[in-house]
Amino acid sequence: MFTLDNRLKTAAELCRNGKTAADIGCDHAQLACRLAMDKSALVIASDVRDGPLEAARRTVSETGVDNIRIVKSDGLAEIDFADDVIICGMGGELIARIIGGCRFLNADTRFILQPMTRAEFLRKWLYQNGFDILEERVAYDGGRGYTVMLAAYTGIQREISTVESLTGKITDRIFLRKIAEKLRKNAEGMEKSHNSAEQARVFRDMANEILDRTNNLESDL
Repeated sequence: MFTLDNRLKTAAELCRNGKTAADIGCDHAQLACRLAMDKSALVIASDVRDGPLEAARRTVSETGVDNIRIVKSDGLAEIDFADDVIICGMGGELIARIIGGCRFLNADTRFILQPMTRAEFLRKWLYQNGFDILEERVAYDGGRGYTVMLAAYTGIQREISTVESLTGKITDRIFLRKIAEKLRKNAEGMEKSHNSAEQARVFRDMANEILDRTNNLESDL
């Protein structure tokens, strides 16, 4: 029996019991099978490529679950309905494109999202397009932290600041400090070039804002 890595385990924890789930870009379908065994009434495992779909069929056969359906689909194009939509291991821009093609969106639909890159883009896109991020968790694998978002559609569109796009609703202090450190290193590089002083100041101010937020989290403990 397989064991989910921390990224997928965290995504599974954010899924609801007794609901229909769709694992988009299912790869080997380990997450889909785990949900089918432990939480979901029905799981749709989808991928746009034949190779992962064949691997998914093998995993389903090995686990013996019967409440799972494998579908070839480009994003959500061939998915008619799901309560929980899980998209893990893709770039933030691609995840946004996939969500933008959802045909069954309603207030009860939940999106569990784990961007590998451009998380800040995805956060901005979600808020600009009427979604709210309900919760964010950080999963550590191989020495790297990954954010996992739980989002829902509200219809309320709004803009968020650059700092909000970088940090979202993350409360993991180690992860927040790493974001601030990266901003400070960027500022140092700009200062050495002697032609980006204003942008360097902006980066330092954002780093300080994130560190202040981190310190406030610690004081609340």
